[in-house]
Formats: sequence, structure tokens, C-alpha cells
Amino acid sequence: MDSNSSSKKRAPVQPSRAAGRQRVSDILAAASELMAERGYEATTMAEIALRAGAKIGSLYRFFPNKEAVADALLQQNIAVLNDEYSALAQKASELSLEDLADVLIDFLTVHYPRVKSLSALMEARTDRLEIRSRSRQQALNGIATALTIAAPRLDNDTAKDIAAVTLNQMKVMRAMTTKDAPTTAGAPAELRRMNRLYLLDRLTPYQK
Repeated sequence: MDSNSSSKKRAPVQPSRAAGRQRVSDILAAASELMAERGYEATTMAEIALRAGAKIGSLYRFFPNKEAVADALLQQNIAVLNDEYSALAQKASELSLEDLADVLIDFLTVHYPRVKSLSALMEARTDRLEIRSRSRQQALNGIATALTIAAPRLDNDTAKDIAAVTLNQMKVMRAMTTKDAPTTAGAPAELRRMNRLYLLDRLTPYQK
């Protein structure tokens, strides 16, 4: 445990100055890297400060303990994905189905560096099942929204079914690119082609 009982009661400081906000950003970036590399439990406040190039006292000034760092980082990761799914929805109507398929299949791979600590953060929490469920629902809603914008006649239930299949293919693509799943040099291109054919087949009948 990185903190005493009094520090647990103190809320994280929200800096008002640009320099303070940058320092917090650096701290969270360092924590994200370390927790993705080593896991939540193995990461210490001293290591976070060192990686962030901050004094340990500065770290504790903004975050009373490691739990507070993790909470802030988890909220940041969720917000990043929410923003990116919203951006996807805004441009879905301008994309061809082939381009939408490519954006979706690469979505997790492209944005993984910004949320790479998410899995480690979830595993460390007692409410991880609830958070994992909320995260999955966030992804399904984001994908389904983009699908219905691209294919306006698509009903909600079918959109959710297609979104679930697409999400699983997105996870496989990310696992291939990070070498966490069996792959070959040409396998990601084959998965991309398969996803294009699948979405073209399923969405074309529901377009205008």
C-alpha cells in the first residue's frame, strides 16, 4: 500500500495552471506505461515519479496514493475511447463501407497506445466485472451507432449483432499486431479483407 489512512481521504488535486495540468498528464502517461508493462500491483509511486521525471513530493501533491492515480487513469482511458467512438460516428456517413470496415478493424490497434493500461487497471479492481461490462457496452454502442449511420435502415438488434462480431474481429486484429495471438506476416491483411466482405454483405441491403 502506497498511502496511509489520512492520504486515502484526500481527493486528487485538480491543477488550475497549465504547468500543473502538464505535470498531471506526464504522471498519468508514466503510470499508464508502467501498469501496462508490469501490472497495477507491481507498479510503485516511486517508479511512476521517476518515469514521469517528477519529484515524489510533486506526485503526492497531485495524487494522495496509487489508487487515486489508477482511478484518474481509468477515467481518462474510458473518456479517450468515448471521444474516439463519437468521432467515428461523426464521420461514418462520409465513409464508404469499405473504408468504414478498415477504420473499425484498426480502431483498437490505432488507439491502443493511448489506453494500453486499461486491462491492467480493470484486473486490479474489485468492481472489474462491472467496469469490463460497461467498457464492452461502450464499444458495442459506438460500433452500432457507426453502422446505423452508414446503413440507416439497419434495425437496432441487427446492428448490435453485427457490432458484436465486428468487435471480436477488432480484438483479434489488435492481438495480431501486438503478437498476443498466433499470426503470420499476411494474416492481418486477410482479416481486414474478411471484415470488409462481411460488412459489405451485411450492410449493403440496409443502405438508402
